[in-house]
Amino acid sequence: MGVQVEPLSSSAETKPSVSKWNFLYELKEELKKVTWTTKEELILFTKIVVGSTFALGLGIYGVDLFIKGVLNGFGALIHLIFG
Repeated sequence: MGVQVEPLSSSAETKPSVSKWNFLYELKEELKKVTWTTKEELILFTKIVVGSTFALGLGIYGVDLFIKGVLNGFGALIHLIFG
């Protein structure tokens, strides 16, 4: 009821060196097919990422200031009520 596995042949031992070169060749061929971004696109996308990061940072800072103000207000109110 078990699965029989046949041992690897000795020709499989020489394949890795051939497959390494084949892999590198195919990798080179695939990289030729890639549509790379142009310099203008790269600059535009970089500006978008930096601007978005800055805007998100300012938004988080604003929310943090708001929450801090609300908590300080509650603290002052509690201090006023309970002394």
